[in-house]
Amino acid sequence: MDRLWAPWRLEYIQGPENDRCIFCVGEDTAEDQSRLVVARGEHSYVIMNRYPYSNGHMMISPYRHLSDSAELENHEILEIHQLMVLSQRVLREVCAAQGFNIGWNIGQASGAGIADHIHMHIVPRWVGDSNFMPILADTRVIPQHIEKTYSLLAKAFSEFSL
Repeated sequence: MDRLWAPWRLEYIQGPENDRCIFCVGEDTAEDQSRLVVARGEHSYVIMNRYPYSNGHMMISPYRHLSDSAELENHEILEIHQLMVLSQRVLREVCAAQGFNIGWNIGQASGAGIADHIHMHIVPRWVGDSNFMPILADTRVIPQHIEKTYSLLAKAFSEFSL
């Protein structure tokens, strides 16, 4: 029998419920690394998904706590789009991404795991990255430790600009 070790998942499964919104990061950058914030703009920021669909899965969110994209102001919309384009550049550079799934899940009915604070997903993809594991074992294989990916992405974001 093959075993796939993913010990970081247990923290999520057994962890206490937290009233703190994971997307309310504020202006203090002291927790950026522990919270996996890889880049900041004036109105929005890029954060890694702690439980990714693929290596390098990131999300972009406004600083303001909003539940609907219709509440975004024009300057937030523009910056979120700019960060999305920048994220694609970074993921091509760092992870050699060949494509992307990019999208929003607005509201619980759409499948949003955290519906109270909107966020855009950016999932890097590669030809042949879907294999038998998700189909037969309901398991995704992430080939790089999240802390290593964070270091590479944060460094790359610091070298690019909006």
